[in-house]
Order: sequence, then C-alpha cells, then structure tokens
Amino acid sequence: MDMEDDRPRKADDPLAQLLRQDLGPLSVTDLEARITALEGEITRVRSKIESAVNHKASAEALFKR
Repeated sequence: MDMEDDRPRKADDPLAQLLRQDLGPLSVTDLEARITALEGEITRVRSKIESAVNHKASAEALFKR
C-alpha cells in the first residue's frame, strides 16, 4: 500500500464524493444496482492490479537474465 493512500482525498475526487453520498433517499433497487456497479468496478480494478503485477514480474524476469 502506498503512503499516499492515507492522505485525505480532495473534495472533488470521485471516490470521496461517492463515499460521502447520502444513501438514505435511495430505494432498495437503487442500492442493489449500486452494489452491482461497485462489484463490477472492484473486478475491473483487481484485473488492473493483476495486470500491473504480472507486467512488473515479467520485466524483472527479463532484466535478471
């Protein structure tokens, strides 16, 4: 985890806005749709992380030769 992860996010940061959003007015259907969308985003981010880790490992292996 980067040290930057502990810094407060800017007010206009989309993630900060998402975390502050009032869920009270949302219906159960809206909340379920939100969960589905967030799970999709989690999958996308995990895939990006895996790709970055694999790319780094490949580069390190190449230069160790």
